Amino acid sequence: MIVAKRKPLGEIADMIAPYKKITVIGCRSCVAICLAGGEKEVKMLVSALKVKNKKEGRKQQFEALVVERQCEKEWIQEVEDKILDSDLVLSMACSLGAQTIGDNYPHKLAFPALNTGIFGVPEEQGVWSEKCVGCGNCIIHTTGGICPIARCAKSMLNGPCGGSSDGHCEVNLEIDCAWYAIHERLKLQNRLELIEQVSAPKDWSTSHSGGRRTYVREDAKLTQHQKKGKGAVR
Repeated sequence: MIVAKRKPLGEIADMIAPYKKITVIGCRSCVAICLAGGEKEVKMLVSALKVKNKKEGRKQQFEALVVERQCEKEWIQEVEDKILDSDLVLSMACSLGAQTIGDNYPHKLAFPALNTGIFGVPEEQGVWSEKCVGCGNCIIHTTGGICPIARCAKSMLNGPCGGSSDGHCEVNLEIDCAWYAIHERLKLQNRLELIEQVSAPKDWSTSHSGGRRTYVREDAKLTQHQKKGKGAVR
């Protein structure tokens, strides 16, 4: 899932200072799970901003609400009246949420209250670790289900490097060496011969290094006839 953290209160307050009527919109998906932008976090932020405003003599009006998924325009359109009636939308979602609001209502201001972080999995309460960078060409079937692109500091496809020592990474000794972990996993799976196979240089054209990416599922796209039907008044 996408993991994010709330920006410092002072930074948010300075960002929204010139605006009077502010709609704070949270998201019930990823950022709710990582305790950054769900219903509770939205209420806490609004409350903290009101307290700060009272101390500093600033007057602002806040509307707090949460949508199911802020990255999908259908859910955003359900609160369109609130968006249009505000001077500023403060998005408590990942950057996709703020950008979805901005793309659908380009004349309205949509500012981020969160810093978008990683694709992470929960390791324990309050701890998430990055295990995928969305490179667009997954090869973990050859590495025991462990991604060397995300988990190796050097994103090596053929490892380990010469700096690995006692199962730890030379870049940060507190981090496990991804290729040591791959070796141990393949050994458990009785597929250790895979670690001796030399992988060709990675095709990075599917990664973000090639610029903005768009994924298309032709079988899922609406036909022109369906699009017209969807937009018809019923």
